[in-house]
Amino acid sequence: MKRTTWLVGIGAALAVLAAQGAWADNSQQDKMTSCNADAKTKGLTGDDRKAFMKSCLSAAKPTASAKGNSQQEKMKSCNADASTKGLKGDDRKSFMKTCLSGSGTG
Repeated sequence: MKRTTWLVGIGAALAVLAAQGAWADNSQQDKMTSCNADAKTKGLTGDDRKAFMKSCLSAAKPTASAKGNSQQEKMKSCNADASTKGLKGDDRKSFMKTCLSGSGTG
């Protein structure tokens, strides 16, 4: 009886670990898909795309406050894009406004 209980416990623990591993893989795949779509929408190519993808994929995982985190991610992305393009002053301000509002492709 003890042995059966022990085996059931081990089986349950393994099932939980397997489920967590599968979730992590899907999360990374979703992130890759999302970052690729963002890069394509912005028309990024070459080194600009590489830099954007690196920044996008290394971004923190979403937390419970997804809306706030999403805005932070957007701010990081737009800021990185503006820096990559070497924008300063009014040009940077205008670009950031457009980028953060989502009304343009950057």
